[in-house]
Amino acid sequence: MTKVSQPSISRRTVLRGLGVGIALPLLDAMTPACAASEASAGTQRLIAIQTNQGILPKYFFPKGNGRDYEASPYLQILDKFRDSMTVFSGVSHPEVDGGHSAEKCFLTAAPHPGMGGFRNSISVDQYAAERIGHLTRFPSLALSVGTKQSLSYTQSGVQIPGEESPSRLFRRLFVQGSKQEVDAQVAKLRSGRSILDSVGERARQLGRRVGPSDREKLDQFYTGVRDLEKRLHKSEQWEQQPKVKVSMETPQDFKDPGALIERTRVMFDLARIAMETDSTRLISIYIHQNDAKPNIAGVDTGTHPLTHHGNQPEKLDQLKLIEEAQFKELANLLAGLADSDVGAGSLLDQTSVIYGTSLGNGNSHANNNLPVLIAGGGFRHAQHLSLGGSHDYPLPNLFVSVLQRLGIETDQFATATGTMRGLELA
Repeated sequence: MTKVSQPSISRRTVLRGLGVGIALPLLDAMTPACAASEASAGTQRLIAIQTNQGILPKYFFPKGNGRDYEASPYLQILDKFRDSMTVFSGVSHPEVDGGHSAEKCFLTAAPHPGMGGFRNSISVDQYAAERIGHLTRFPSLALSVGTKQSLSYTQSGVQIPGEESPSRLFRRLFVQGSKQEVDAQVAKLRSGRSILDSVGERARQLGRRVGPSDREKLDQFYTGVRDLEKRLHKSEQWEQQPKVKVSMETPQDFKDPGALIERTRVMFDLARIAMETDSTRLISIYIHQNDAKPNIAGVDTGTHPLTHHGNQPEKLDQLKLIEEAQFKELANLLAGLADSDVGAGSLLDQTSVIYGTSLGNGNSHANNNLPVLIAGGGFRHAQHLSLGGSHDYPLPNLFVSVLQRLGIETDQFATATGTMRGLELA
């Protein structure tokens, strides 16, 4: 039987022909300025927060398991929300190592970030945004404190730049642009749709030159192109609607490098208001602590140097002050969400707030036994889930539980093996 050969097309040619479609989700036009919409009762949301220098384990992890745990010093700061949160121990991302390199994997769980040739994968917020992001003006918000980086990565593993300016974020969310600015944004969106038409035609042309297996892959790609086109069309519709008006004044930007807590506070406030106005339902916040001395009484050194404490009491005391201040801001965020009535309970009931770090121990740069908690989201809380045994339990299982809570039908994300054991709906 004669084997029929297929024409050879270089991978470089295919990528060059189709690469536009992969890059399009990164266009500014894909996240137009926000307008208000009414969220329905029972709508679920996600706020995922990482602080990059670790959290002192002895002040975070509680004693005892289950519902009768004894709160640690940091958890005592959150005591008002004990019935609304679950604390984990013995969890980590399988095969995520490399010390600080793991920061970029907090929401992706991509393995071995410190190795050469590492390529990240999609973050859980962007995975959700691809499926429910069209329901709001902003599919998602990638926010940052003290850096232009973020926790959010696209399907192709490209980092979405973090928004670190409170005033710029406020304007994007709530300040109505001029007619000329709106028209320009609509033109960008229509240009994006035109590019997609070109990309789709290129895919159809290639489909006539390849075998059945490759043709099936191109059909899947073409379906993705059409989905992007629908998202662009939806963005055009959002762009024509007026933005929501809020009573909050435009916040200030902080030039002081030591304004760690001040920056965190205003970003948490803006995240809460974005959720209250249903501007978005998916937010990541990357709290990047540097060498600058934070404006906290009793602290005279930057956070990063203090994490290399060598168990020296004076350094541990200062680091504890910094982390206590951060947990107080987390408590304020949870309080704001809890005080916001959305008709079918509080906004906290409808928002899964994940808070944690990729460093189980900042002093040794260990990436196991990560300090992580989740608050809100309508889960049955008031517990400490000690899940570690001979090996840490997969943290991505938490992401699967949250994705399902968001209404996304999936039982898998990254290295997850299922949903989070012991975390059930209320």
